[in-house]
Amino acid sequence: MLQAGYRYALSLCGRPEDAEDLVQDAWYRLHRNGLGVAGKSLLFAAVRNLFIDGRRRDRVVAFEPLDDAPEPAADGADVHAGVLAACDLAAPLAALRADEREVLFLHVVEGYTAREVATLTGRPRGTVLSLVHRAKGKLRRALTDGARGVRKARSCPNSTS
Repeated sequence: MLQAGYRYALSLCGRPEDAEDLVQDAWYRLHRNGLGVAGKSLLFAAVRNLFIDGRRRDRVVAFEPLDDAPEPAADGADVHAGVLAACDLAAPLAALRADEREVLFLHVVEGYTAREVATLTGRPRGTVLSLVHRAKGKLRRALTDGARGVRKARSCPNSTS
């Protein structure tokens, strides 16, 4: 269940470190309040609420980095970033709105039906279907435009003869 919560948090925020923090905070808060984690829907709701609260806080409070030095690269390869970069999906997925990314993840990756996604996210089923349709359309356009650019670059020789 924690792995599913982590994948869900990763679909919301996009960074593995933030996803780990979201799942840990959600798990801690559920247990602190004596609720435990009875199912994925409760964990997903807690993760989503923490994510939304964080976004709202970031709009109000501007956090400044303590230093301007870039973070050192990790020794281990980031599995998620490597997979996304290999599939050229990182940029199109980042361009999606957070709610589109959320429902697309739950529907396509986790395999939930539109009705189940609606229950998990607290949205009407029609809204979920609309968000999935829009997200797939945006990804399709981005990937076909990218493929056209690659084909055009390959077909245009560098010589001027």
